[in-house]
Amino acid sequence: MLELKDVNTYYGNIHALKGISLTVNDGEIVTLIGSNGAGKSTTLRTIQGLIKPRSGSVVLDGVELQKLPAHEVATLGVAQSPEGRMIFPRMTVLENLEMGAYVRRDLSSFQNDLEHAFTLFPRLKERISQKGGTLSGGEQQMLAMARAMMAKPKILLLDEPSMGLAPILVELIFDIIKKLNQEGTTILLVEQNALMALSIAHRGYVLQTGEVVLADKAEKLLKDPMVQKTYLGVE
Repeated sequence: MLELKDVNTYYGNIHALKGISLTVNDGEIVTLIGSNGAGKSTTLRTIQGLIKPRSGSVVLDGVELQKLPAHEVATLGVAQSPEGRMIFPRMTVLENLEMGAYVRRDLSSFQNDLEHAFTLFPRLKERISQKGGTLSGGEQQMLAMARAMMAKPKILLLDEPSMGLAPILVELIFDIIKKLNQEGTTILLVEQNALMALSIAHRGYVLQTGEVVLADKAEKLLKDPMVQKTYLGVE
């Protein structure tokens, strides 16, 4: 479904992504793991069209995305739940979810999709009229994910969904990610909690200073000595 081929992205003179190539197949959860500054979020921003690569290609279902503005990329089926959640704090929960559906051409199933979001995130239904900025961190993360799902994306980009959350909420968020995938959503997951990410992913890529240094099935990466030592805390 999605292929990045030899992508080079810069911030000014800083070479952030150095020839990254990766694929995400229809129906998969693929995770990117790596330390801070490895290029994980930059990869998602490049896919989304928020940053333009200097070279290389980003292809979704045969359509090249790298030259398109971000709003056109969104209409083609790429939705992101960004790092830091980035919800609209002065809008209600419902208004945030309506904004998620803004790029959709067909709104006939909007109500059904809204009810589905509330089934996945019942806490949001309880807070439907509450301003986004007054929600707890966990509720804001739920809202960011639900807002992205309201776009009915071909691929869902999740950037650090567990960041800053209590362990019990982390488990809840990852259970929901698994459920979304089981329902047919293709997911590219950026996550510092490598153990949780690899436990639900089909495949994974390990990024270091803007380069892919390992790529394999998730269960094999969990057993890889370098991954265990560097990202799982196994001596």
